[in-house]
Amino acid sequence: MSEETEEKKEETETESTEAQPTFQITEKALLSTGIRVGTQVKTKSMAQFIQKTRSDGLHVIDVGKTLSRIETAGSFLTRFEMSRVVVYSAREYARTPVEKFCELTGAIPLTGRFMPGTFTNPLYSHHIDPEVVVITDPAMDHQAVKEASKIGIPVVSLCDTDNVTSNIDMVIPANNRGRKALAAVFWLLARSILIHSGLLTADQPMKYSIEDFETKLIEETV
Repeated sequence: MSEETEEKKEETETESTEAQPTFQITEKALLSTGIRVGTQVKTKSMAQFIQKTRSDGLHVIDVGKTLSRIETAGSFLTRFEMSRVVVYSAREYARTPVEKFCELTGAIPLTGRFMPGTFTNPLYSHHIDPEVVVITDPAMDHQAVKEASKIGIPVVSLCDTDNVTSNIDMVIPANNRGRKALAAVFWLLARSILIHSGLLTADQPMKYSIEDFETKLIEETV
């Protein structure tokens, strides 16, 4: 899928809804990120998270299940030392969300190409020994999933409607391609972790906004 198509996905499904606070963000603002807009492909493992299919064939994820899984994942991750949590993504659009998430939570950011042996080869100079791994796409981040599974490390993953979830221990159903959607998921997950860790109360604002979590386009940075 092209970046142009991904951007169009982010701009769709902004149905009119009442402005009800959800994690310090209104439902309308959350939906405007495209967080629930999936693909035209539906796997058996992701069927349970799909709310409906639009006339153009795009499957729409149940955002209520997305938020529920983010809360579950936030609570789960606080059981570990955040300095032993690795957050990895091969997606360019996930670079800033991953970096901001790790800045706020203390997790280890890892983006770009995943070097074989990062988790499994202690002799590799950049070897990491994590307790849990968070990824954005089981397909693109397959090497990280393979190595984590090999050494028995749990994997939490964002999964779109076309993902196969084998070897994924905890699924967060969401659009895992769009800039704004990725920013929203990582912002919400960071907030959940900070609240579960007692570092933030439910009525306190985050240090960064969802927009701050977005990876900027090249033309926006020049």
